[in-house]
This record gives sequence, structure tokens and C-alpha cells, in this order.
Amino acid sequence: MTNAPLILIVEDDPKILAVLVVSLEAEGYRLQLTGNLRDALTQAQARQPDLVLLDLGLPDGDGLTLIPKLRSFSSAPILVLSARGREVDKIAALDLGADDFVAKPFFAGELHARMRAGLRRVRPVGTVVTFGEVSVDCENRSVRRSGEEVHMTPTEFKLLTTLIGNPGKVLTQRFLLNAVWGPQNLDQAQYLRVYMTQLRRKLEKDPARPTYLRTETGVGYRFTFDVI
Repeated sequence: MTNAPLILIVEDDPKILAVLVVSLEAEGYRLQLTGNLRDALTQAQARQPDLVLLDLGLPDGDGLTLIPKLRSFSSAPILVLSARGREVDKIAALDLGADDFVAKPFFAGELHARMRAGLRRVRPVGTVVTFGEVSVDCENRSVRRSGEEVHMTPTEFKLLTTLIGNPGKVLTQRFLLNAVWGPQNLDQAQYLRVYMTQLRRKLEKDPARPTYLRTETGVGYRFTFDVI
């Protein structure tokens, strides 16, 4: 399909690349392939892909160095695929501008869901966002659940709209603390825990097992319509 999303895959492992090609072509995506940083940057500038799948261990350098270069001219979602499973690597990638981090080995279904979430993020978010029983009117600063008004403090509302303004994207604790509380509070992770607990109590059907306001352990939080 000519209007199908174009995916730039930056991966040098032929076995993983073969799996990705078969899996993603079956989903109808158009694919652009490369195995190194230099060609990836050139192709991204020339083709303007809708989404980038990026390995970190590439023959001509660390994939992390490509992320800010891509971000200098593109808002396309960047999903990191890497055998590096440490939290520090995930946080580094996300802080540099990646949207998500999927550790190898991965399940195709999970990857597809995260890609759909990433592609949905680049679509403009409307004034009114609805998920499950909840409706958030961003312009009028009101939240309703099952038709009933839900009281929100200014901080709760700011945190909620920051999350829903980036649907599908993993937002690091540092990012959220800066966006909601300011740069002087980057070490106050307890603020996030308290306010996320309050939001889930007010908006989730089962706050202990949230569907929409999800935790990425050791990294941050994600607002998603998909159950991943």
C-alpha cells in the first residue's frame, strides 16, 4: 500500500532483520533497511520515515548517538531494539529522545502494539480525549468518568494532560518531574508516585492493574490505549 507507514529499520544482525522484514511486511508496512549509522542518517533525511526501529550495537558506533541527530529534524517515533536490558540504557535512550525501548528477544505482537502506539502519538491530540469511561476536555480543564465530573487538582490535571499529550510514548521520571514540577524538583520521584496513585484511583477501573496509566519499571510512565 503506497500510503502505508514507512519504517526505517537500523539493524545489522541478519537473523533479526529477516524476522522483522517478514513480520512487518505481513502487517502491511513499507520498509527501508540499513545496518549502520551513516546510512541510517542519510536515509532518514532523504525518505522521512514515519517510524524508526533502531538497534544500539552497530558496526560504526553506538545507536544512542543517532537519536539526537534524528530528533534535530524529525518527530517520527523512535523505537529502540536492543539486547542491552539495563535500566540505565533505557533511560539514556528515552532521555535522548527515543519514544520506546524493546529488549531483545522480543515478541512480534508486543512490538507491533508498541509501533501502533508510536504511530498514533504523532497524530494531533484533540481538545477532548476519551479512553474507557473517561473523557478529558483539555481546553476547558475538566475530566468526567461515566458522565460524572471528577475533581482534579491543578497538578493532577497537568500530569494527566502531559501523559495523554504523548500517547504511547514512555516518559521518563525526569521528563515528567521537569514538565509538571519544574527543573528544581528533578530528584523528587516520590511526587510522581503519589500523584500517579491518585490519578489511577480516580480514573482506572482497577487502580492496582492500570490499563491506561501504565508504569515502565525503573524508567517512567506511559499513557496508552493498547494493552501491551
